[in-house]
Amino acid sequence: MAFAEVSTGIISEFEAIVGEQNVVIDPEKRYDYSHDETEDYSFLPDVVLKPGSAEEISRILKLCNQHLIPVTPRGGGTGLSGGALPINKGVVISMERFNKILNIDELNLQATVEPGVITEIFQNAVKEKGLFYPPDPASRGTCFIGGNVSENSGGPKAVKYGVTRDYVLNLEVVLPTGEIIWTGANVLKNSTGYNLTQLMCGSEGTLGIITKIVFKLRGLPQKSVTLLMPFVTNEEACKAIAEIFRAGVQPSGMEFFEREAAMKTIDYCEKIYAAKVTTQFPENMDAYLLCELDGNDDEVLMRDAERVMTVVEQFQVGEILFADTASQKEELWKIRKNISPAVNAYSLTKSEDVVVPRANLPKLIVGIKEIGKQFGFNSVCYGHLGDGNLHVNVMKEQISNEDWDTKVVDGIGEIFKLTVSLGGTLSGEHGIGIAKKPYMPIAMGEANLMVMRGIKKAFDPNGILNPGKIF
Repeated sequence: MAFAEVSTGIISEFEAIVGEQNVVIDPEKRYDYSHDETEDYSFLPDVVLKPGSAEEISRILKLCNQHLIPVTPRGGGTGLSGGALPINKGVVISMERFNKILNIDELNLQATVEPGVITEIFQNAVKEKGLFYPPDPASRGTCFIGGNVSENSGGPKAVKYGVTRDYVLNLEVVLPTGEIIWTGANVLKNSTGYNLTQLMCGSEGTLGIITKIVFKLRGLPQKSVTLLMPFVTNEEACKAIAEIFRAGVQPSGMEFFEREAAMKTIDYCEKIYAAKVTTQFPENMDAYLLCELDGNDDEVLMRDAERVMTVVEQFQVGEILFADTASQKEELWKIRKNISPAVNAYSLTKSEDVVVPRANLPKLIVGIKEIGKQFGFNSVCYGHLGDGNLHVNVMKEQISNEDWDTKVVDGIGEIFKLTVSLGGTLSGEHGIGIAKKPYMPIAMGEANLMVMRGIKKAFDPNGILNPGKIF
């Protein structure tokens, strides 16, 4: 589709809608909205708008729909698939002014939130009331909660508590044609028509712009136990994960990382936080599992911890660290949360997050390393292996630009083919965006893609909203 340019006349109309101070046309300021955390991609938008209400977004979208101007909604800019990048220029709608927690309903265990609220701020606000919002992506200190909904984010606690969509009850959404709708109702059960709420979760801003979110909450677990378990090989660590679950234990977190990831992150953390990391990572161990158990009963937690240790003793495991102080737990989770920025600080990366059934993780990680050798790249692997979600960071290091854009791309395609052959799929929480768009036919048949295109057409007949993403 041929999109229209943003004329000075249109910019004047934008200024009348949101106020001149909320229209960004300066190139240096627009650059901040041209990129996210996906490789080194950058696409400069024609203009950035900062609306403050659903009604203002409605007027913007009606105007853009009328003039066929592409619109890209944007949250905190922490994405790893290029889902919020304005690849067709046009308008970026920044949700940064939608930053209010509107209501926390303690009796019904619900909260109504605007999409520009930072995830960690929301978590802390409900925690103060003894409540719990479990999804916790690594970027929770900077990412927007609306972006979490659009990407269906997960995080370490997804293994026990589920991902973002499991907590979304209802959404206020502005459609690409300007209508404002609620997708459902603020109830726990709803069999009234198609589930538009769940359709919006993970739709990557291609079907509508979310302006309010109603979340369900849980009671806050009061206690936790954390174990760090070192293994001789990646494969042994992956084998142990399935057995822990087979033993009837339900961890609240089951995180995996390679030794290389740990070493790079320790160096990074010591520089960033100016504090020595005290946790010891034995040199003869190539992989680590970070296991967290939570609940409200010390005896139950200790019994489950003992069961986990008994299970992993069947494998090539080193000395298990039982983190029994708050500072030890905090340090271990600080290391895990900082792996992604640490690896990206070391080298330009292509960051993938494939998912397979847990029992197939050993074959996946062995296969990824073999593909790396075949195509000439090094990868650092880590992730939420309790639910089969492995992050694969392919590092550029000394690879030429030509090979990075061709040979490595082909190698990643082989990783995706391996993943699908093992019963998995392309993404668990990063989304497709532009980074994984070329690989969609590996995971989806043409009939699937046609259904998705049909849904997109129904919501967005002129294709103006976040065009060029997913398929």
